[in-house]
Amino acid sequence: MASIRVAVDIGGTFTDLQLLNEATGECWAFKTPTTPADPSVGLLAGLKGAAARYGFGLSEVGLILHGTTIATNAVLERKLAKGALLTTKGFRDVLEIGRHLRTDIYGLKSEPRSLLIPRQHRYDVTERIRADGSIETPLDEAEVRRLARQMAADGIEAVAVCYLHAYRNAAHEARTLAILREEAPQLRVSLSHRVSPEMREFERTSTTVLNAVLMPVVGAYLERIEQRLADAGMQATLYLVQSNGGVTTPATAAEQPARLLLSGPSGGAMAMQQLSAQMLEPHLVGLDMGGTSTDIAIVRDGRTTVVTEGAIDGLPVRLPMIEIRTIGAGGGSIGYQDAGGGLRVGPESAGAEPGPACYGRGGERPAVTDANAVRGMFDPDYFLGGAMTLYTDRAEAAVDALASALAIDRARTAAGMVQVANAAMASAARLSLFEKGADPRDFVLVPFGGAAGLHAIGVAQELDMRRVLFPADPGTLSARGILFADIAHDLAETRLLSAEPAALPILRQMADRLRQAGRAALQRDGVPAAQQRLDLSADMRYRGQGYEILVGWDGEIDEAGLAKAIDGFHALHLERFAHQDPSETPEIVTLRLVARGLLDKAAVQTSTEHQSADPKGVRAIDGRTVPVFARESIGDAPVAGPMIIEEPYTTLWLPAGWAIRHAGNGNLMAERL
Repeated sequence: MASIRVAVDIGGTFTDLQLLNEATGECWAFKTPTTPADPSVGLLAGLKGAAARYGFGLSEVGLILHGTTIATNAVLERKLAKGALLTTKGFRDVLEIGRHLRTDIYGLKSEPRSLLIPRQHRYDVTERIRADGSIETPLDEAEVRRLARQMAADGIEAVAVCYLHAYRNAAHEARTLAILREEAPQLRVSLSHRVSPEMREFERTSTTVLNAVLMPVVGAYLERIEQRLADAGMQATLYLVQSNGGVTTPATAAEQPARLLLSGPSGGAMAMQQLSAQMLEPHLVGLDMGGTSTDIAIVRDGRTTVVTEGAIDGLPVRLPMIEIRTIGAGGGSIGYQDAGGGLRVGPESAGAEPGPACYGRGGERPAVTDANAVRGMFDPDYFLGGAMTLYTDRAEAAVDALASALAIDRARTAAGMVQVANAAMASAARLSLFEKGADPRDFVLVPFGGAAGLHAIGVAQELDMRRVLFPADPGTLSARGILFADIAHDLAETRLLSAEPAALPILRQMADRLRQAGRAALQRDGVPAAQQRLDLSADMRYRGQGYEILVGWDGEIDEAGLAKAIDGFHALHLERFAHQDPSETPEIVTLRLVARGLLDKAAVQTSTEHQSADPKGVRAIDGRTVPVFARESIGDAPVAGPMIIEEPYTTLWLPAGWAIRHAGNGNLMAERL
């Protein structure tokens, strides 16, 4: 029987796997290098490696939950399809005009805007729908047919269709799709009312365009991965992780690939929420430090924050996503001397190929991992549990070159690189907390990812935090979060309403439509009615504001439910912006629904093996001899640093002034003395 569930998190440097034997409840971790040219190669290599190590056959894998950076990397590297835009006459320049927001407010020239579609491939179409959904100008179908033939002749691969007020009336977009299917069936088509059915023309257009140019890229990747799994004799069900923390089918992911933009990082945020419940710690700061970047996620009162709009490389994306702040500080981040002679680290990364110099794959510039190797943090023969050998001499040569440029010694250069990286991560975490009116001292830092264990205490000291929770299997924790994900569909309907009882009949109609659509989507996924969950929320604002706050809607669409939502809005507004006006009636801009399909989950056999034991050896760290412990040697009684704690896929550093103990369920808690 197919009893193995696999979660895969493909990062820029390593591909992480968590595997659950649903028959026994055993959980396993596995890590393998990412293959950037085709990530599906590394995924299959990871599956084969894990099968060999843990003694199961690939045919026993019944479910694969896949977090991927394929969409994110395609955007960052601009490896996108050749696209075109069809929009309402007079609106072809919406992408270029944008919001007139400037980073340099004193600049005399406009800042360059990132455009995925050049002007010659942005076409305006004769049609017009009013804000109330009525048709002012009918669609010129002959014009659409002519443009379809022209786009096909120009080699266009994907088309974004974004008409004015299509979120209120999608008739023209639907008819355009039908015409494009007739005239140019090879084109991939992205419709705004399906991708982002909300007001705000610029953000809706940007999201629809981004989705369109990703469709061929993600579609081709999904075809490759499904073929590789079939060639390996696997018949497992495949789901893709979305930015909202839920999973979806390959068919939905191919149609709406923009929902995968935070696919990988969202796994870590989900794991944080699970850890919060497990450890009864309501306030956590997640520090997911991989090879290329670090992702910061906040859990407050046991829950992560969902936002309805974000950006990737300056491109607005109006879709629900877990709030995550990403910075270019990872184990592969390159150290260099800037124009002023100072030491900088990142955002440029050595990635998986060639990787840091110590990997021995041709890298010559010093990365953060090289700095830690020079400091003595690693056992060169036990990296990745012995699966990979580190070349300390190459790390030393790379750091020496930078030290020579800075006119300081090797030790100060390596320590300086680590300190700069720590400061960057602390700054990002501080900003994420201060935006919510939160004090870092009220939170526990949770480091995970392959590199975070060496930097966590340094970051905590920068933030004046007193506790650091080192979770079990930290090197693959994002994959662990993915392992227990559920199917999720985000649906929305925009209607500008005053939040008062007179609006309730309209809100009930909107909610009924959303629930009907949510149930239909889950039925297409094969989710039984008993495993369906529908959660409502609303975007709310004070009258005249240009931004909204997402407020959960508990209970029914009645006066009691409305009053609770209004109270929640005022409280959130005070928390985030330090003011509120309870005397004012807010507006409801968009009603949202998350349709969840709860996947079956086997009980997990939690390993609690730990016993106080002597160090397994010593190592010179920054010129000082410190003991080296195996993770399972940390018992219930606190042990004071300095020390190194080793496990197969990561290394933890506990400096003097801190003590660490086993905190239950395989987790370790470090506290400042």
